[in-house]
Amino acid sequence: MLIIDDILLSPVRGILWIFREMYNAAQEELVNEADSITAELSELYMMLETGKITESEFDNREKELLDRLDEIQDREAGVND
Repeated sequence: MLIIDDILLSPVRGILWIFREMYNAAQEELVNEADSITAELSELYMMLETGKITESEFDNREKELLDRLDEIQDREAGVND
């Protein structure tokens, strides 16, 4: 009877495995995006300090990046709730 159960449940297990892999890939993408934004912020601060951009350009770009980072954190918090 156990062999029959394994045979009948294998498609369900396969689908669950696929969904788990998709979830893990999405989570990894969020982490990579957050790391990318953090690197962009660091580069932005350096550009401001070296005078390559003005303070108003810095403020606009920083706001955009921080908003994106907040969105990512909100999505992560929504997933974890």
